Amino acid sequence: MPIIVMNVKTPLDVSEAEIVSSALREIGVGRRHVLSASVYKTSLDARKRERTREGIRLVSSILLSLDSENLERDLSKRQNVKYFEELTLNPVISGKKSDGRVVIAGFGPAGMFAALILSEYGYKPIVLERGGSVDERVEKISGYWSGGELDESTNIQFGEGGAGTFSDGKLTTRINDPLCRYVLEKFVEFGAPESILRIAKPHLGTDNLCGIVKNIRERIIENGGEVRFHSELTGITFDGERIVKVSTPSGDIETSTLILAIGHSAHDTFEMLLDSGIRLEPKPFSVGARIEHTQDSVDKSLYGDFAGSPLLPKGEYQLSHRRRDGRACYTFCMCPGGLVVASASKKGTIVTNGMSMYRRDSENANSAVVVSVTPDDFGHNALDGVRFASDIEKKAYLLSGDSRAPSMTVGDFLGKPTSRTVIPSYKPGVAERDLNNLFPQFVTDMMKEGLAKFATQMDCFGNMGAVLTAPETRTSSPVRIPRDENMRAMGTENLIPCGEGPGYAGGIMSAAVDGIRAALEVMKCFAP
Repeated sequence: MPIIVMNVKTPLDVSEAEIVSSALREIGVGRRHVLSASVYKTSLDARKRERTREGIRLVSSILLSLDSENLERDLSKRQNVKYFEELTLNPVISGKKSDGRVVIAGFGPAGMFAALILSEYGYKPIVLERGGSVDERVEKISGYWSGGELDESTNIQFGEGGAGTFSDGKLTTRINDPLCRYVLEKFVEFGAPESILRIAKPHLGTDNLCGIVKNIRERIIENGGEVRFHSELTGITFDGERIVKVSTPSGDIETSTLILAIGHSAHDTFEMLLDSGIRLEPKPFSVGARIEHTQDSVDKSLYGDFAGSPLLPKGEYQLSHRRRDGRACYTFCMCPGGLVVASASKKGTIVTNGMSMYRRDSENANSAVVVSVTPDDFGHNALDGVRFASDIEKKAYLLSGDSRAPSMTVGDFLGKPTSRTVIPSYKPGVAERDLNNLFPQFVTDMMKEGLAKFATQMDCFGNMGAVLTAPETRTSSPVRIPRDENMRAMGTENLIPCGEGPGYAGGIMSAAVDGIRAALEVMKCFAP
């Protein structure tokens, strides 16, 4: 069985062959024993860039296949060596025939991977997506950013690929699940660069994602599944604890299982579920603003004198500050070389988000600077978090007076009047407004505390001329649909809530993994 040699440190400008040689020297194995060798994962270590002769270093894991199983077994006992186990799904497939179709509500990462896996094993799921195809989304979103009218069904939040399609396309996650590798391999199969399998912080960019999600949709259809655009889930009908049909604008569908993979912005669907007797709970999330620096200043803050090297990726960061009372301010969804984008899904509101293309070659970097909020802040009823976020989004629209986003410099926000040194990227434009008037006092106070702390960690955060654009309110779902150990919604037999909207994921990777697990649960219950 192949082994992985971990934590192999080398200078920045070495070849793959030199990295492999370093790994072999580290474990004391000669080339004659190597059947195959390749770099499995690589990351950067810039923590001691000014204090060591090597400066910024590569930290790699090497996949080795050796000519002796005994040698592999002996090496696997070392602290920096482990066996490599290739993942296979091996689903348990029931022989029981079902009444009705598997219906999947939502075609973001969770719904997409649930539909893909089911279709690959002979199932023919029906996907209901309230928005349009990815090509239609590009057209509608471009029109909105150019000053046109917002389409409330097809926008950054709704449509093929979900909200993650118009983002940086990060494929990092905090979950330690073997299915993550499977998801990466699937992305490569449908058009992603193979490099995402090797780098520690892979991303796809909106430009790649638009093609990838379309390719996945076409495969689902080839396999016998259906993807219905502009087809919102409008109702569900129970017989006891079992869903027997779902309603859409074009009619009812007899249903064996409903996989609920709606996004975190499907507020009207949350209301429908609550009215149908489904249990929903409020959950913590975060609100704040997008901060923009020039990408050059971020690179210099991270890489020092090495900034600008063609060997280095665009700099990215993740910062956090937590008070003793548990309140936190942190950066979220950092987009190197990206744009701050208009992301509303309802007219008369302002919502911001970040987006990057694969090359990350825009002048600015941006990230959310957000403050955690809990039901103790906004209320303990199921939809109180939804209303809390919506009130901020409506207030932002009233504050700016139109579809421009309220914006000010960091210095102005902190009470240190400063002229702008960063040009805002937000379209359809920003309106100079005081963000102290937008959020509750506890949010602005914590944002200010966080910004002051971050300025001690990265030089770019000390730039008072950097720009804040608000509000960022869609960091995660404000609700959770409780489910049991078999992923069923409490009190139901065949409703499987999964992904980000029902509160079980936080990004493309974790949502995709949750969608796969939902598909595996369906297979346990019904035959193809």
